[in-house]
Amino acid sequence: MTHAHFALPVQHPFDWPLIAGFLAPRCIPGVEAVAGLAYRRTIELAGCHGTIELGPDAAGALGVTIRHPDAGAHPAIVARLGRQFDLMTDIAAIQAQFGQDPLLAPMVALRPGLRVPGVWDPFELAVRAILGQQVSVAAATTLAGRVASAYGTPLVLGDGPPPAGLTQVFPPPAALVAADPGVLRIPTRRAQTIAVMAQAALAEPALFEGRLSLDDLVVRLDALPGIGPWTAHYIAMRALREPDAFPSGDLGLRKAMAVAGVLPSFKDMDARAEAWRPWRAYAALHLWMSLDGGTGG
Repeated sequence: MTHAHFALPVQHPFDWPLIAGFLAPRCIPGVEAVAGLAYRRTIELAGCHGTIELGPDAAGALGVTIRHPDAGAHPAIVARLGRQFDLMTDIAAIQAQFGQDPLLAPMVALRPGLRVPGVWDPFELAVRAILGQQVSVAAATTLAGRVASAYGTPLVLGDGPPPAGLTQVFPPPAALVAADPGVLRIPTRRAQTIAVMAQAALAEPALFEGRLSLDDLVVRLDALPGIGPWTAHYIAMRALREPDAFPSGDLGLRKAMAVAGVLPSFKDMDARAEAWRPWRAYAALHLWMSLDGGTGG
């Protein structure tokens, strides 16, 4: 087992406390955890278990500690984390565009370092998105922990105990093609959707490799039973880092886009969001974060 520390450069402004606050209630029990400003999680790469831990350093970069038996995998891990945490986005271009918008301008001024938090494992996020359909963030987190406990692999590190709170590696698609609703204590249809997503991931790896256009990705995901446009766009937004994904059917977005207390129609939401291209995912996160004390989404 090797341990290595890297300082990942970021494009400032970069609001890590905001990202950590967004992730904290969504951490899958046993798989990931937030303690203060430190985010840690389990990983599996090249058939080997490991852990990562991230947090801000004194120089304004994002420090990451990698614990993995293959030192040759460290560059790939670092690159993946840079994508996951959106470290090099041209945030100035987004601010310039949104700063001209009467709805978004005050939100951008309040949270100039906002990013769209991604994920280590796109399939993991797809499962989480399915579990989150029509339930609260807290409920989805509980269900995701149940999936990890029932179908994941116990974390095994060769050089001592794992960091606090980390016990499981999230299951790969092959482990969920026969997801049991009784084991997970979820509706049968929800378990079937997870199984269908797992089968699709195995049959068409390109779904989760970022090689499809946003439109193609949404069409293919939306065609799967139990996956509607909202879930497809949410997966595109957070799992595949599509900057223009926009889950317009979201009730929270509708509330945040209200004018003088009047909720827009979903058609009007789509029309209004045209001005936010090609950064609609960032607009969505600003809108979500404007609700309920900044924990939406």
